[in-house]
Amino acid sequence: MSRIISIIVTIIVLAGMAGMAFFTVQVLKPEPEQAEEKFAGLSVFAEQVTRADLDFKVTAQGEVRPQREIVVAPQIAGRIAYVSPDFIDGGFIRRGQVLVRLEGADYELAVVRAQSGVASAEQRLAREEAEAEIAQQDLINLGITDSSPLARREPQLAEARAALESAKAQLADAELALRRTAVVAPFDGRVREENVDVGQFASPGQSLGRVFATDIVEVALPITDDELGQLGLPLAFAETSQNPGPEVVFTASVAGEPRQWTGRVTRSSAAVNAQTRLINVIAELNDPYGAGSDNGAPMAPGLFVTASIAGTKIEDLLVAPRSAIRGGNNIFIGDPEEGALRIYEVDLVYSSTEGAWFRSPDVAVGDLAITSPIRGSNDGMSITILQRMEDGSIKNHNDEAASDSNDDDTTGMADTSPNVVASTSDGG
Repeated sequence: MSRIISIIVTIIVLAGMAGMAFFTVQVLKPEPEQAEEKFAGLSVFAEQVTRADLDFKVTAQGEVRPQREIVVAPQIAGRIAYVSPDFIDGGFIRRGQVLVRLEGADYELAVVRAQSGVASAEQRLAREEAEAEIAQQDLINLGITDSSPLARREPQLAEARAALESAKAQLADAELALRRTAVVAPFDGRVREENVDVGQFASPGQSLGRVFATDIVEVALPITDDELGQLGLPLAFAETSQNPGPEVVFTASVAGEPRQWTGRVTRSSAAVNAQTRLINVIAELNDPYGAGSDNGAPMAPGLFVTASIAGTKIEDLLVAPRSAIRGGNNIFIGDPEEGALRIYEVDLVYSSTEGAWFRSPDVAVGDLAITSPIRGSNDGMSITILQRMEDGSIKNHNDEAASDSNDDDTTGMADTSPNVVASTSDGG
């Protein structure tokens, strides 16, 4: 019995010693340092906000057309006797140049007949004038003072004068018809098409071809009402020397090479197109085959061109990627020091694929505008701000801000409390 009791006592003593040892270890062991880990929020990409002027550029497309183009047609009938060698498709013509000439024999004969009629009318008028003088003298000799106009031969004299005027008019008409046997170019230009040959009979008004002037070409450019405002132009605009139109740069591919011409807007339509709800502005280019050409390449009629029109200018605006603007007028800005999202309301001036121009007292140049989509966004949410650099590398602004903060803290402690640092090390 005593043996059992001694065994139990021994076990109790050993258990107590083990418990005391465990307690001692727990009390004396150093507490682990608690590292404050911040939750890494949603990773998003950002770009820096910049400042720039907003130069409006309106882009439109249209077909080049000559300002003047006419159908070449005779005013009289006749057989074609001559066609100018320049009157061919693509030919250059000069103002006053004879393009087509009709046979003029019939019209020359008509002139001769009209000249004969004038001579006869002049002879008749001279005879009537002489007879009127004789009649007037006879009345005076007879002492007749109340003679009739017929006795004084006034109606006969008036008829002779009218006959002369009619004969002169017939002569002028015959000479005009003779001159019209020559169809001349009314301006310097080029031939678009020609459908006439020698020996062909032409009727008055019949189309012999088409020619257009080469002094000015124009392009009708359809734009929206907002774009018209960006150009600073009113509806039914017409340029003057005091108010010239904006500059236009035309571009197109000619013979496989990109070409460029510079013109200007001279006027706009007076009404809005009822079908498209667009407004046409008319841009012109002077001397497209000469000084206005691009190294000899003309902006020829029929060419389809893209036009870039210089608009108004707004200075000193903030610029961010368009994807940073959310909800119409809110911008998402990343705060790398706090690792948080900030949402500010801005005055959005203009937005396009090139960016968003805005004003804001809360946003400054260099701020990080968030471009990544964020669901369930709210001001202050945790984010990790990344930026893709020009060399393709990814920059983590949160880590950089934390590194700068740690460097500042370490520098401050080393400068002001070196003893504290040493004390802490000893205590560890």
